[in-house]
Amino acid sequence: MFVKICGVTNEDDALLAVAMGADAVGFVFAPSPRQVHPEVVRDIVKRLPHDALTIGVFRNETPERVIDVVGRAGLKGAQLHGGETAEDLRLVRLRVQFVIQALPAGDARLAGAGVGPESADVVLVDSPDPGSGTVFDWTLAEGAPDGVRLLLAGGLNPDNVEQAIRKVRPWGVDAASGL
Repeated sequence: MFVKICGVTNEDDALLAVAMGADAVGFVFAPSPRQVHPEVVRDIVKRLPHDALTIGVFRNETPERVIDVVGRAGLKGAQLHGGETAEDLRLVRLRVQFVIQALPAGDARLAGAGVGPESADVVLVDSPDPGSGTVFDWTLAEGAPDGVRLLLAGGLNPDNVEQAIRKVRPWGVDAASGL
């Protein structure tokens, strides 16, 4: 099971997440109480093990800004967590080695997400209010195409993550506020 810990704001939390077995660490660049500056993230990333997957989380940013911040911060990937178009995704995909496309539960785009050579590596399904820590009806994650690596987010915490995994059977989980 792939595990991503998101909303990391400092070096100690990033190192702890990796030491506890997280596969990926996410840094939020979108407006949020957990928003961090690219230079702060660059300093954190330098201290993480080289094999740690580091992801920048963006919402409704231009592809150029996503690519710039990923490069400046020394990240390995980007999570597009807004209303980005297929063309935005394609442009980011050309320059960023690992891309997560985040969609709210029940979004019609889920049916075609992760399909095609320029699609995201992973499709994340979150609550309609991302970052809120709100659990959604997990059956709304069932619309993803077969074979797509599905990352489940949205209010996951130590009390409900096992149930979520049994119900949805995702490729991985993404937790932030629940931790």
